[in-house]
Amino acid sequence: MRFQRVALENFKCYDDADLALSPGVTVIHGLNGSGKSSLLEACFFALYGSKAIDENLDEVVTIGADDCTVDLWFSHAGGDYHLTRRVRNTGERATTAKCVLETPEETYEGARAVRRRVTELLRMDSEAFVNCAYVRQGEVNKLINASPGERQDMLDDLLQLGKLETYRERASDARVGVKRVREDKQSRLSQLDEQIEAKEDRDLHERLNGLESELNDTQSEIERIEEQRETATDTLEQASAVLEEYEERRTELDGLSEEISELETEITEAESERNDLETRISELRERRDSLSEELDEAVAESELDEADSEAVDARLDDLQDRDEEIQERITEQSVEAKEHNSTADSLEEQAEDLESRAEAKRGEADEVESALEDARETIADRRDRLDEIDGKIETLEARFADAAVDRESAEAHREEVAAELDESRQRVTQLETKLRSERESLREAETLLEAGKCPECGQSVEESPHVESIEDDRERVAELEGDLESARETVETLESKLERAESLADAADRLATLEDNRSNVVQLVEEKESGLEADEERAEQLREDAADLDSRAEEKREDATEQREAADDCRSVIAECNQERQRVKTAIERLERIETLLSDVEECEREIEQRRETRTRLAETNDQRRERLTEKRERKRELTEQVDESRIEEARSERQRAENYVEKADAKLEELREERDDLQSAVGAVENELDELESLRERREELAGEVEKLESLYDEAEQLQEMYGTLRAELRQRNVETLERMLNETFSLVYQNDSYARIELDGEYQLTVFQKDGEPLEPEQLSGGERALFNLSLRCAIYRLLAEGIEGSAPMPPLILDEPTVFLDSGHVTQLLDLVEYMRDDVGVEQILVVSHDEELVGAADDLVRVEKNVTSNRSRVDRVERIEEKVAELA
Repeated sequence: MRFQRVALENFKCYDDADLALSPGVTVIHGLNGSGKSSLLEACFFALYGSKAIDENLDEVVTIGADDCTVDLWFSHAGGDYHLTRRVRNTGERATTAKCVLETPEETYEGARAVRRRVTELLRMDSEAFVNCAYVRQGEVNKLINASPGERQDMLDDLLQLGKLETYRERASDARVGVKRVREDKQSRLSQLDEQIEAKEDRDLHERLNGLESELNDTQSEIERIEEQRETATDTLEQASAVLEEYEERRTELDGLSEEISELETEITEAESERNDLETRISELRERRDSLSEELDEAVAESELDEADSEAVDARLDDLQDRDEEIQERITEQSVEAKEHNSTADSLEEQAEDLESRAEAKRGEADEVESALEDARETIADRRDRLDEIDGKIETLEARFADAAVDRESAEAHREEVAAELDESRQRVTQLETKLRSERESLREAETLLEAGKCPECGQSVEESPHVESIEDDRERVAELEGDLESARETVETLESKLERAESLADAADRLATLEDNRSNVVQLVEEKESGLEADEERAEQLREDAADLDSRAEEKREDATEQREAADDCRSVIAECNQERQRVKTAIERLERIETLLSDVEECEREIEQRRETRTRLAETNDQRRERLTEKRERKRELTEQVDESRIEEARSERQRAENYVEKADAKLEELREERDDLQSAVGAVENELDELESLRERREELAGEVEKLESLYDEAEQLQEMYGTLRAELRQRNVETLERMLNETFSLVYQNDSYARIELDGEYQLTVFQKDGEPLEPEQLSGGERALFNLSLRCAIYRLLAEGIEGSAPMPPLILDEPTVFLDSGHVTQLLDLVEYMRDDVGVEQILVVSHDEELVGAADDLVRVEKNVTSNRSRVDRVERIEEKVAELA
């Protein structure tokens, strides 16, 4: 997988950015806080959405913007992909407004669908991505600081072994579930056996026959009592009819008595009400006369000639129209005053803004002038540095003036002398070995000779021809000693010569470095000097702009003063209008009082007339009530004569006897019916038990078959659980062995010293570093720089393992390093560069993205992206330098 292009709009500190990314090593370089990491966060956010960020979704939107958009183009497994995410931040919280992934096969829409597809493509979720390919800022030591269990979970998930554990757990859950169901069904089967046995022990058929016989006898007794009850009921109805007729007449008599009493009461109350009405009419006449006097006084105080309703209404309309005119005038003047005040406020705010901008311009001019001073000091320092470098170069070049070789041949000369020295040392070693051998032989020969034996054959030396050869041996030893002394002198001479050659080679290397440094310093001085004049002009322009802004602010304040004066004039007009309006309101109140008195007088006259009519109506109503009272008294006498008390008493006796028999019959019938219902229930219960017995036998057969199947299923689940566990252990061991090998290769490459022998990774992902003396160390015991390099090596080894795959290579995302030099000193940064080059050239990582403020990493870049932040707008921008042909050397 390779990122091709990323485009941002209103994402964090970027208003608008569009960056193309090429294969190889791309270094994103800039000062701390310039927005470098946000570029990588945008790519990560495009792939995984909200899962890729630690903050809230609304924090990815640039402050002051309503939405942001991130577009990411990338290639994967030979296909091209385009991913768009848009976040809207216009409500209470930010939401994903658009999420679309265009693939060679189809288009996916929606945050969940896109995240699911990206996870399938990369074979890793967002957490796995940061554990493998994305070393985020401040998380260099994440894996090394994790516990073995946490590290095991991380790596198992990356290597897809977590799925096997999930499958094993599922199989275990299934086995436990099957066991639980099997045991439940076995328990239920035992219960069924007990229930069947208990029901078979009871003679249900014999009980059923006895209950049915008792039920028939009870039903016959119920039918006999019901016939006798019916006869008693007829007698009861006849007696009740006689008593009901009597009760109806008695009720009517009682009703008539009540109605007569009510009519008498109503007549009395109506007469009392007529008297009250007469009293109220007298009171109303007095009130009417009093109101008329007040009305005459109010008319005299007003401008009217008489109390005429039409004249009052006409005058009120005129005064109300005048009041409205005055109110409109007051409103107009108030609005105008507010407008003048608002304009004055706006002008004063503009003046304050102009003064603030002027102050900002002067501050910016001060900053530019300060930066100019710093730049001039820097140029002076750089020129001093140039003089210092020139002096060092002159000193080093002087060393080659009297030397036997020039600077270009120094390294070859050193290698030639070193080769001669090696040959001479080998010659010394050979001569020392041969001399020891010859001396040993000579010593043995001399020992034999002293004993009177031949040094060669061991026989008596008398007349032996071999005795003379010992002199040759002595001469050969002496010759070898002379040759050895000469060879040792040659070695000493060559060692001195090599020391001088190495000194010249070092001088040549230092000359090359100093010349490169001088070129860089010259370039920086030229760049600084080229911007001095523009900065001076900018500072002068800023101060002119500040003066112009101050002048405009003063004009705004003068205009604001004029507006305040105009507002005061409007308020004076409003005060005059309020005085006139108060006079109008007083006149209106007097007229409204006259209007109210006229209305009250008319109301009194209407009420007097109404009460007269009511008094007359009450007299007519009482006459009608007296006629009805006479009729009801006559009806009461007729009903009293029709009542026969002896017949009523006989009917009451018959009804009582019939009610007593019916009550006893009902009690007996209720008892018999309950007995019948109990018998029917008992018959039904026995029949249900017989049905249940048959159902239990059928259920037992089914349950026994299910238990047999569950036992077989339990065995299969247990075998499946063991298989997944064994497979995971085997794959983990293979991964551990491969990862250990790759980790050792990577760490030995980037940390080339004699301190550490190897790294071991056990089956539980416990890491141990062994020193050369065999002493084990925990990774936490390493120094800060060593620990960071160790963890980067571990990350790269994991990346290699995933890239090569268990069953073949797999497409991998870019290797991303965000500020990897935080814990590294200068020496360790060089080893980091070796690691980056190794991953690019030897491992074959197609794309490596490095974010850093460190100048040393610029030298390892195939592409360089510079990020800068505008201090005024606080917005970042990117500038991409295509394919750096000559890497920038480290500044002196």
